[in-house]
Amino acid sequence: MRIDKMEFSRRNFIKFAVGGLGGTMLSPLPWKLIDDIAIWTQNWSWVPVPARGKFSYIKTVCTLCPGACGIEVRKVGSRAVKIEGRSDYPVNQGAICPLGMAGLQILYNGGIRWKAPMKRVGPRGSQEWKEIPWDEAIDELAIRIKGLRDKGNPEKLAAIDGNQSRSTMALLIKRLINSIGSPNYMFMPREEDTHATANFLMQGTNGPIAFDLENADLILSFGCGLLDGWGAPGRMLSTWRQWANNGKKHKTYLVQVDPRASNTASKADLWLAPFPGTEAALAMGIAHVIIKGKLYHKKFIENHSFGFYDWFDEKGAEHKGFSKIVLEKYSPQMVENITGIKRRVIIEVAKKFASAHAPIAIAGKGKGTLPGSLYEFMAVHALNALKGRVNKEGGSLITDDVPLAQWSDVEYDSVAKDGLIKERVDCAGTPQYPFSRSLIHKFTEAINSGHGSPIDTLLLCSANPVYTIPDSQSFIEALAKIPFIVSFSPFMDETSLMADLILPDHTHLEKIVDIVWPTGIQYPLYALSQPVVKPIYRTKHSGDVIISLANRIGGQVAGSFQWTNFEEALKERVRGLYDSGNEKVSWADIKKNGYWYIPAHSFGRWSDIFKTPSKKFEFFSTEIELALKAYSKEKSFDNALINLGISSKGDEVYMPHYEEIKSGADKKEYPLLLFPMELINLASGWIGNPPFLNKTLFNHQLKRDDLFVEVNPKTASQYRLKEGSKAIIRSPKGELKVRIHLFDGAMPGVIFVPFGLGHTAYDKHLKGKGVNPNKIIDQVEDPLSGQPVWWNTRVELIKI
Repeated sequence: MRIDKMEFSRRNFIKFAVGGLGGTMLSPLPWKLIDDIAIWTQNWSWVPVPARGKFSYIKTVCTLCPGACGIEVRKVGSRAVKIEGRSDYPVNQGAICPLGMAGLQILYNGGIRWKAPMKRVGPRGSQEWKEIPWDEAIDELAIRIKGLRDKGNPEKLAAIDGNQSRSTMALLIKRLINSIGSPNYMFMPREEDTHATANFLMQGTNGPIAFDLENADLILSFGCGLLDGWGAPGRMLSTWRQWANNGKKHKTYLVQVDPRASNTASKADLWLAPFPGTEAALAMGIAHVIIKGKLYHKKFIENHSFGFYDWFDEKGAEHKGFSKIVLEKYSPQMVENITGIKRRVIIEVAKKFASAHAPIAIAGKGKGTLPGSLYEFMAVHALNALKGRVNKEGGSLITDDVPLAQWSDVEYDSVAKDGLIKERVDCAGTPQYPFSRSLIHKFTEAINSGHGSPIDTLLLCSANPVYTIPDSQSFIEALAKIPFIVSFSPFMDETSLMADLILPDHTHLEKIVDIVWPTGIQYPLYALSQPVVKPIYRTKHSGDVIISLANRIGGQVAGSFQWTNFEEALKERVRGLYDSGNEKVSWADIKKNGYWYIPAHSFGRWSDIFKTPSKKFEFFSTEIELALKAYSKEKSFDNALINLGISSKGDEVYMPHYEEIKSGADKKEYPLLLFPMELINLASGWIGNPPFLNKTLFNHQLKRDDLFVEVNPKTASQYRLKEGSKAIIRSPKGELKVRIHLFDGAMPGVIFVPFGLGHTAYDKHLKGKGVNPNKIIDQVEDPLSGQPVWWNTRVELIKI
């Protein structure tokens, strides 16, 4: 493996990579540790110890992350005892990640689960609850919502949803909120929205992104942790095995762009470590070499793209083309000055990308669950367009959507119509944020900036924002102002502990849900999980609760929910699959197999696949131009750019380019950069890490309750820190007490902190273990999209 970086010691890194990190996730070590955990856990009362009984196997889909890997659950009698990957499932083909394997701990650990509907009886946050019947719980919420509607204030209801955006659960929750009359349906920040927006701006398509990585011969990965849990983790583990089996003749060459020696970087053929936040500049530098050398796909550029060359609009005004701007502003030397990557390496990578038979460039960070920079994603995707790698085998694909049936339209009553025309509390979709559909940090700001709360009742579904969003303290302060909070979480997580009413959902192995086309999968896929055990506690499927709630509210709200239960709502959508004519299939087939997909793909079709105003791939985005013109009617054009956080001028504003995302912190006071990192064996989302997986963490990651952060030895020496030293990381938002792990694979000047620990909730096996970097991450907005950026918080490091 080759490395290009600023001051890294190649000898020290290779010594570490070969002996440690490089082989960790591809060796039996983590799985052996999981086997060894039996000794450590033998006295835990909740560990499943099956009685004698008949062996059986149930096939289903794992929904612990959006990847939707197929799993097979082994049972003894009525108890599930083991989870394995399904070899007959197209996504992961038998592979499974550590979190999916540890799913039984989520099911059977009663210490982390709500066991029945609960009502708060003490002060908020006191954890004083009483158990109540389901009818009473649903009635209480229905009466409160009817009260809002009776007062003409339906918009004071809001929901924050963590379900996959295209899933039936997400559509059901949004339908409920809208039918009541509130525009305030929000969802957690996620990378799939950055991909979808970039697709829309450059290709005019609204479907999910699709990458044919399996058939690529060169992958230029801008931060995607392909071996660190990115996308569908089982798919990537299976694909990596496929690449290894291909041999040298059909080798897939991986270039990993990452400021840290992650598992993926250590296994890559070439590792590039640019300064964090400069990835777009690197992509543009590569584009410069391709354009200058005329190494681009001439037929695609000349016949199927818009804005590459200089052009005149209908008023006769001349516009600079993408090619001219790239040649003027992004020479390899200029990009070296921005990124720290050597000029010669930029040229070498560009030529290798251009000469490959089936190259692909992909953007993202870590596991691919958090939003990225919109201009960066556009810059990376522009590389695919330059080589004509759009809708080509081994490239970025544009495919027909999953043909699910549409539900009937909601018939809004007068109360709902009046509420829906009110402004959203989070400002998403306004002229200032035209390409965002949800902005939870703006929701937080709106509540904290006033004396009262514009929201009376908040519903939380499959989400734990107190733990997972940046500047979590501000969100906690906002929650304190909301009069009534309802959590549907099955877990005693940080956010549900601040609720007034708990309506606990089943866990993933106890219910039927769907995932529609996981991000990155190269074909249309509909995944369906099914219960493998009966509910252990007095929980209820959130979909059933929502339908019951709508019926109790009555009127046209009830009329919009014509189903008796959630499965009926699912079946109505799924009817579109077996009515589509692609393949004869029934509900029974889909329920049994757990999936429906179309593996065949029609490549090319450049003349009819783009849905942009120009009907071509757009380097110059007409949609950005239209949005800025609309916003400029309220403000001057220059002020509009300032409010959007855009520093570029002229035609470059409408094109992929590098935007420096500026932190409000003083670099002298906060000279270092905090970079949260994600590990494949550490759950970093709304679900807490299963206790068994904590034992797969090394002592230089977690020791007792102390979290270790990775710091380059040169940076550590500046602060007189050694291996194991105790220190404080301080940002403008707060501080974390940590210990230091010296790591040559960490970029100097950057502190790498793992996501997934530092919980203040759950049980003794998770609560108080380590620290949560979200507590001190500053709320920095990405230019144009307005989404929060996790990788741009400035900090100082203080020795204790």
